[in-house]
Formats: sequence, structure tokens, C-alpha cells
Amino acid sequence: MVELLAPELDTVFHALGDATRRHMLRELARGERTVGELAKPFAISLAATSKHIKVLEGAGLIRREVRGRTHLCRLEPKPLASAHDWLKFYEQFWTTRFDRLDQLLREEAARRSTSPDQGEDR
Repeated sequence: MVELLAPELDTVFHALGDATRRHMLRELARGERTVGELAKPFAISLAATSKHIKVLEGAGLIRREVRGRTHLCRLEPKPLASAHDWLKFYEQFWTTRFDRLDQLLREEAARRSTSPDQGEDR
């Protein structure tokens, strides 16, 4: 099981907490991109884009490679797997609650189908 207090998880969830960075990760899941390509969909400067990229790098979610004057970024999925493992631990609680809700809804539907219609004139 993933260590619940691992500082790496804090940086990953912080990085994932921003919509711009999540969008960048989605783009990188399709293949490596330049900083300019990552900045293009947003009305932000290259400097602001670079700050987002540094947060993603700090969380280990991306790697940046400099080729001449071009900075290429690519996704590093391992920290996402750790975050997924951490979240998966809590899935059992939601699954149990959804199963119970499903059971209650089925019982309510069965009661309604076997009881005489209420509200009709007799």
C-alpha cells in the first residue's frame, strides 16, 4: 500500500489541483510537447507556463529535455500511479455506499410495485 503520509503525494496532488496543469498532463499523455505547444491553448505567458511546468516537474509528473533552444516535455506516469493507489484505498468505502444505495432503491421499487396504488379513488 502507498504510504499515506508520503510527501511525494502532497506534491502530486498539489500539481493536480490546478486545471491548467491537468490540461497540460492530458496533452502530454498524447505525446511529448514543447513549452510553446503546452502554452498555446491558454491565455498565459510563456513565463506562467514555465511556472506550471516547474510544478509538474517538482511532482515528478513530467520530464523536460532541452534540445538546443527547444524545451520538450513528456509525461512521467509513475507518480500518477501512486496517487491512483492512494485513491483506490478509499474506493471500497464508496463502493459499499453505492451498493447499499442500490439495495435501498430496489427495495423501495419492490414495495411500490407490490403495494396498492395510493392516491386513486376507491
